[in-house]
Amino acid sequence: MNLNTNIIKIAYTIYFASSVTFGASSGDPAWNHDYATQPAWGSLEKAGQPVPLNYPYADCSIGNKQSPIDLQSVATVKVVNKPAPHYPIESAPVFYNTGHAIQVNSSEGYAGKLNIGNDSYPVIQYHLHAPSEHVIGTETFDGELHFVHVREDGKMAVLGVFLEGGHAANKTLQTILDNTPSSGAHYENPDISINPKLLLPKNLRNFYTYGGSLTTPPCSEGILWYVASKPLEISDDQINQIKSINTDNEGFPENNRLVKDLDGRVPTKK
Repeated sequence: MNLNTNIIKIAYTIYFASSVTFGASSGDPAWNHDYATQPAWGSLEKAGQPVPLNYPYADCSIGNKQSPIDLQSVATVKVVNKPAPHYPIESAPVFYNTGHAIQVNSSEGYAGKLNIGNDSYPVIQYHLHAPSEHVIGTETFDGELHFVHVREDGKMAVLGVFLEGGHAANKTLQTILDNTPSSGAHYENPDISINPKLLLPKNLRNFYTYGGSLTTPPCSEGILWYVASKPLEISDDQINQIKSINTDNEGFPENNRLVKDLDGRVPTKK
């Protein structure tokens, strides 16, 4: 797929220069995942800006299609355009600690993408949350991996994968954990490659899907979400490593956004 050069450069600039947030810019107010302060994300002010630009995260509070959500109440329908991830081996990944999450940035020109019908969404980065952000009724998973994709017209799709501890360690995930730098830093090593396909569960036939938002400020809406129904099996030690890095970053082990109201949405499952 021939990608619009300017949009791709902008996307890479955002992800290499900022955090898991898409569209955040220099001087935006600081935030973290503290459960007590999450409801106030939308009221955080940016100094020196006129109304409403002084509230760069307003969507976090006033948006009506926010993520994550409880996926339990679903309509079971045939999804015509099921997602088909194509994640070849990445020979030049950039390991990044955003200060909010463990993240891997794709190198410019990486061919990884998510195919949905006739559309292709290039993968820009993937990052980790613990515990999971999406829940299924009373079930919260040990973690959640998000593959973030941006199409050439700016439209975004996120593929979510639940993480379940208590199993053998995932070698690909371990490579990421072992090479995650300190908060705010990037790390590149030409001798390390990543196969993102090995971060997908073996059974990838069924998905939840709905329209939502980014789960971190600025909480922008219009995001097409697909969440795999089967989790990726990893070890308890790996879950603990994720939480340890989270603690180093923000002072506590959890970096998940709390579940938001459906506001009339009905996620579907196939």
